Amino acid sequence: MATRGKEHPALAAVRQSDTGKVKVAVSDIDGILRGKYLHRDKFFGAATSGFGFCDVVFGWDSHDVCYDNTEVTGWQHGFPDALARIDLDTARHVPWDGGVPFFLGEFVNADGSAYPVCPRQTLRRVLDRARRMGVTPMTGMEFEWFNFAETPQTWAAKQGVSPTSLTPGMFGYSMLRMNGNREFFNALMDEMAAFRVPIEGLHTETGPGVYEAAIAFSEALEAADRAILFKTGAKEIGHRFGIMPSFMAKWSQQYPGCSGHIHQSLSDGRRNLFHDARRPRGMSSVFESYLAGQVACLMEFAPMFWPTVNSYKRLVDGYWAPVKPTWGIDNRTASFRVIAGSPTSTRLETRCPGADVNPYLAMAAVIAAGLDGVEKGLKLTTPPITGTNQGAEGIERAPRTLIETTRRFRQSDIARDWLGDTFVDHFAATREWEWRQWLDAVTDWELKRYFEII
Repeated sequence: MATRGKEHPALAAVRQSDTGKVKVAVSDIDGILRGKYLHRDKFFGAATSGFGFCDVVFGWDSHDVCYDNTEVTGWQHGFPDALARIDLDTARHVPWDGGVPFFLGEFVNADGSAYPVCPRQTLRRVLDRARRMGVTPMTGMEFEWFNFAETPQTWAAKQGVSPTSLTPGMFGYSMLRMNGNREFFNALMDEMAAFRVPIEGLHTETGPGVYEAAIAFSEALEAADRAILFKTGAKEIGHRFGIMPSFMAKWSQQYPGCSGHIHQSLSDGRRNLFHDARRPRGMSSVFESYLAGQVACLMEFAPMFWPTVNSYKRLVDGYWAPVKPTWGIDNRTASFRVIAGSPTSTRLETRCPGADVNPYLAMAAVIAAGLDGVEKGLKLTTPPITGTNQGAEGIERAPRTLIETTRRFRQSDIARDWLGDTFVDHFAATREWEWRQWLDAVTDWELKRYFEII
């Protein structure tokens, strides 16, 4: 918001430009950006006092079907406007949309307090508690995703079956595949950077048409903003080239799934609190407690980083996705990869989440779990695993269904402590709805298995 006696630079920039419109967006529960264009005059009013945005964005699923089991929003309330507040610090210009100004928003109550089920506000609540602890979470996100030579029209015509992969074969870190689609590759690197979503690395992964991008490290709220904008931006840029990116966790049984790894450390404003050269492995006691918190209770937050029915198809033994809450030193088969490097690079990589996450909620989950360990001074009770889960015997395996993790999440005192009862109940209800949609669906697997033979 504007400071007394001086207009916020983002507002001044819009005022001095010749633009007639501004693009604004908010995150729904599933991490899908919902937004609109505002006339510049409407934007200046909204930047000062907020603007109305139908609260159905928290009352329907990813296909705009309204929930029948939620309390915060629903048919019983008539879907009124909620108050959306523009965060002027998120100011950007969209390079692939003529440089139109762009801002992210979040929902607040009429008195300015946090709207309890807004994903961005949920992450803010966790970060506010971190601030009271005297620490600042620093995070960075990596996404793997498949790319297809499809458009919304061709995909609809295929009725969701047999997408055409952008490239054939299993060819990770391939210079040839990069060159074969260099216009798209270059657009991702260059236009994302111009969109204030800097990519540290971009390469092909193992699988037909798979890419991986590592987004530059920053404070956690900015990192989550970058992550959600990356997913939408990749789709918008891809459309220009006749390419459809997909961030679903696993589209085919034949291939590995798609991850959404989250790198984390804690800062006190002067130094990385995870590094201590005097201790074994260079891990500080704060780092140990943070890691112990994730090992101990991350499963209680599981629907926030495995949010869809499809998320659990990724959790297959023998593939890259870890299936147990294990930790290891620079071990990519563990759920929690400790990268014990220099005073600035020492960090934790949480490898559980898939690419289908809502970045705000996934970051809220992993940070809350880690900080819970710091608050309680937890210690690691299991040694690091080596190799492929060697040393993980006796450790609980992750559930294989959304309803199992959702029931555990709903009952979690830790989740309610960090996220609030209203959010836990609402988010659990949305996942229960998602599960019911799956139970009602008749799939191609069932048709192939039963149609003729039974």
